[in-house]
Amino acid sequence: MSAQPNRFRRNALASVAAAALMATGAASVSLIQPSTPALAQALPQTPIAVPDTPPGSFATIVDKVKPGVVAVKVKLEQGADSDDGDGPGGRGMQNTPPELREFLKRFGQNGQGGQGAPGGQTPQRKGQRGGMGSGFIISADGYVVTNNHVVDKAKTVQVTLDDNRTLDAKIIGKDPKTDLALLKITEGGTFPYVSLGKTAPRVGDWVVAIGNPFGLGGTVTAGIVSARGRDIGAGPYDDFLQIDAPINKGNSGGPTFNVMGEVVGVNTAIASPSGGSVGLAFAIPAETVQAVVNQLRADGKVARGYLGVQVQPVTKDIADSLGLDKAKGALVGQAEPGTPAAKAGLKSGDVIESVNGSAINDARELSRRIAGLKPGAKVDLAYLRNGKSDTATVELGSLPNDPKAADDDKRSSSRDGQPRLGLSLAPASEVGAGDEGVAVMEVDPDGPAAAKGVEQGDIILDVAGSSVSKPSEIAERVRAAEASGRKAVLMRVKNGKGQTRFVAVALDKAG
Repeated sequence: MSAQPNRFRRNALASVAAAALMATGAASVSLIQPSTPALAQALPQTPIAVPDTPPGSFATIVDKVKPGVVAVKVKLEQGADSDDGDGPGGRGMQNTPPELREFLKRFGQNGQGGQGAPGGQTPQRKGQRGGMGSGFIISADGYVVTNNHVVDKAKTVQVTLDDNRTLDAKIIGKDPKTDLALLKITEGGTFPYVSLGKTAPRVGDWVVAIGNPFGLGGTVTAGIVSARGRDIGAGPYDDFLQIDAPINKGNSGGPTFNVMGEVVGVNTAIASPSGGSVGLAFAIPAETVQAVVNQLRADGKVARGYLGVQVQPVTKDIADSLGLDKAKGALVGQAEPGTPAAKAGLKSGDVIESVNGSAINDARELSRRIAGLKPGAKVDLAYLRNGKSDTATVELGSLPNDPKAADDDKRSSSRDGQPRLGLSLAPASEVGAGDEGVAVMEVDPDGPAAAKGVEQGDIILDVAGSSVSKPSEIAERVRAAEASGRKAVLMRVKNGKGQTRFVAVALDKAG
């Protein structure tokens, strides 16, 4: 009795399956019953041939390039701790941008990535005298590329080749701004080497990383290019490739290859809550590496072009306040006196749109483009001033070394439906804050100016393109901007460090 329903159930399922297939347009349907002789006869009688190198394997690429990859070992100067995460000293995260403070780790920084200490911080270990990283040979005579932070405080440097030979190397030059360094193997001979790629990879391209994670030299990992043009706050010229090939402590300075065996990036940093790989790694593009290495090899240092402007991105609010259609270009906050920019006539409020005919999307791109040119080079800049296009030819200089209560009638806030900024102001000259501009005495934490980062002690130099010296002039400019239909007013502000910037403050109304 119990077998009958089971048979009906199987028949019913078969009928439903057949009907479904017919509904999709199948010309005929045959239900093969299990364990029938016909099924066995239909199977192939000989095994399918397997290729020597399976499709998708990276073995051929690895065999080709692995001999050119080295492990880098350093002994530190007396009294120095390792600045990078690949050595045992390691720094904290004090200088890390807020958005990556909990995640960005130099390779191996803090060792075990925050385990075993309050707040996720690993105790720093002082006084240990070595570090490790990776690198790759770029010429038959033994020039080696690695990260600056791997060898920054090195007393001696050694490289271990793929054939297990350990050889001494000397530092030819270092460039902290891009975190690159060039070494030279001191022993004579001919060495296997790899080439830098001449074409930037696309997002989605396969890549292979080879390095010395945790001292395990010759380790190979693979992934794809996840993104390009990443700015992680590591330096002024950030333009990283983001890859998801697993990268760990000891991979610093190692190469990332494309499927043709060309180096497309130098692995430099990872984002991780634990210090280990979570698939977010950042590599310096080969184009940057080539430009820096060429100078290090020739001169032992990098000389960069210098324009002499403080710039910032053109945000949507700033674009609206300037009457621009798109939020593109680099906004000049200030042209430093005596610099190439000032000599060429550039002024605060100019929006630089292109360099030598190539469009500039933001301030960071302008900085990279100028720094990529040599001092003395002449460049053609196209810019907007007061809504009108203009050009200037600039001879670049050399980048200098980095040096390490108010009354109601003094307020810019207005009542009766007039726009307000949420600031209490006074003439800078009356409060001992200098000879120009209007001093910010108090800031309403809920006001529109506070939302844009304006702070007590800042000096407002101009509003809507016109200089100001008293609060009433600010109020006048704000009302004019509101009357012209602007949603924000552009102000140039100087902070306590003497740095100037533009802020587009929304025109809020007080009831």
